[in-house]
Amino acid sequence: MSKKTIIVIIAVVLLIGLASYGYVYLNSQKKSENAPVTSALKNAEETVDEITEGATKGVLPSLETNPLEDKPDVNPASKANPIKDIKTNPFE
Repeated sequence: MSKKTIIVIIAVVLLIGLASYGYVYLNSQKKSENAPVTSALKNAEETVDEITEGATKGVLPSLETNPLEDKPDVNPASKANPIKDIKTNPFE
């Protein structure tokens, strides 16, 4: 074999080795970084729920009431429409 092919083979083997080492290294770091983040997110979610419960305790109205149920008719066009009682199809 010539020197050129030996150098190419060594370069390819080193490149494959470095790529596999980098893959393993990055995967191990992701696993170690995700553990504290997920626990912090769970703690934050629980804290938000507690704060929301305390802040809205007895303050918000029930969701079954509708404040606009008995609103007055303030649309002037509904009272002033002169052609409201005319039939739309005179050929029926």
